[in-house]
Amino acid sequence: MAIRKKRNPSENYFDYSLLFIVLFLLGFGLVMIYSTSSYEANLQGHESTFYLKRQVMATILGLAAMIVVANIPYHIYERFAALAYLGSAALIPMVWIPQLRYSANGATRWIRVGSITLQPAEVAKLGMIIFLSSLICRMGRAIRTTRGFFIVLGMPALICLMIWKITNNMSSAIIVFGIAVLMLFVASPEYKKFIIMGIGGMAAIALIVFAISQASMTEGMGFRSERILAWLNPEAHSSDKGFQTVQALYAIGSGGILGKGLGQSMQKLGFLPEAQNDMIFSIICEELGLFGAIAIILMFLLLIWRFMVIASNAPDLFGALLVVGVMGHIAIQVILNIAVVTNTIPNTGISLPFISYGGSAVMFLLIEIGVVLSVAKGIRLKDM
Repeated sequence: MAIRKKRNPSENYFDYSLLFIVLFLLGFGLVMIYSTSSYEANLQGHESTFYLKRQVMATILGLAAMIVVANIPYHIYERFAALAYLGSAALIPMVWIPQLRYSANGATRWIRVGSITLQPAEVAKLGMIIFLSSLICRMGRAIRTTRGFFIVLGMPALICLMIWKITNNMSSAIIVFGIAVLMLFVASPEYKKFIIMGIGGMAAIALIVFAISQASMTEGMGFRSERILAWLNPEAHSSDKGFQTVQALYAIGSGGILGKGLGQSMQKLGFLPEAQNDMIFSIICEELGLFGAIAIILMFLLLIWRFMVIASNAPDLFGALLVVGVMGHIAIQVILNIAVVTNTIPNTGISLPFISYGGSAVMFLLIEIGVVLSVAKGIRLKDM
């Protein structure tokens, strides 16, 4: 009789569920990018597949990078933690260099070398995940002290300030700081500081919103103050700062339960600015309805669940924190994007991971997925 070969109890683990979810989101994103951008591309004098082809190229490069990173032992990144921090800090001011800076839609947040366009904030997100994972591991129990707590939050705060003031990208600064808070929250057994900080932050935000809402005029106010006023009353600012929000809400409302059908959106035909970028979720709602929107949200929830499974079974704290950082990045960005589109928070430029148009964003997201897969490969099946 043939002896049945038994599975090695220490066989390496590979998360095919995570990979499938990511590939599904990428494929769905490409379909939606073509659906939302073909009309805009024609208006700009390009062929209808202009944005799709660029996103496909970025996706292919990102997948190749993901495969390479997934096969590199993740402990190697700990050696380059300081370099990741310094590199992020050095890359952000390069948007000031005339030969390198690249502007789009009135914002200068990119650097361009030849045909390659890179957003330093995306590099900083990955850099901060690696650096903070190493820093928290090195500090150990010291993170429980008040001094250690503020050291861990103070290091990324400098990068956040640079992203905000140099690239004028407050949304990315918020995401980087949110990643830091989540990683520290997971590593710290004491929650009192987080509760105090959360209550204080919400109180400060409420006070700022109240002060702006009581202003009698908008002349001389910054554009962020105007966005808050448009958030509070989008109809009153429908010709200015509230225009994009109102059009997005029209798209969501007109989609109904099952939507108008793939490719049948009306708002993407010149009514909703930059539909393929930050507002792509509203087109999903219009074309696929509430059913499609909930399906995508469920896919992101499954993705977060897989991150949690890998983090809880990671071989060590450094690997777990790497996964938590990636999970925080994607979760925060998804929540903020959907909140902006539904006018739950003021309008700010935040893309929907894996789905919105953006080459550097999807490339670095896939590199982060590669890091997570590398951590997952370190898990032994006998430990699951």
